[in-house]
Amino acid sequence: VLLRLARHLRREVHSLGVTGGQVSLLAAIKHNPGITATELAERERVSAPGMSGHLVRLEAVKLIERVRASDRRRIGLFLTPEGDKVLKSVRKKRTAWLVERLEGLDADERDSIERSIDALEKLLGDD
Repeated sequence: VLLRLARHLRREVHSLGVTGGQVSLLAAIKHNPGITATELAERERVSAPGMSGHLVRLEAVKLIERVRASDRRRIGLFLTPEGDKVLKSVRKKRTAWLVERLEGLDADERDSIERSIDALEKLLGDD
């Protein structure tokens, strides 16, 4: 059920011109401004060359930018204003999708979902 829910939420963003994987990278960069491509690849568990391709595409559509740090050896990744706008649109679209479906449930069903959240968080651990 959780996999199907995640799949539906990922589909919601396609109309915005981004994939679920790209949204994941944008969110990671937003929450870790200045992260390097290598650090992001490790965090997302993908190869450095694979990550490079993803970042080139995000940079080409001006959703991220690379900024050289003062020591000139480190190049950090940052969201552009357009990237931030896309993330806000994704959040708004996904929230609307969830709200619409939650409103179709009765109070007991919504309560049941709410009670399950703590157990699901515990299941995920510190990932």
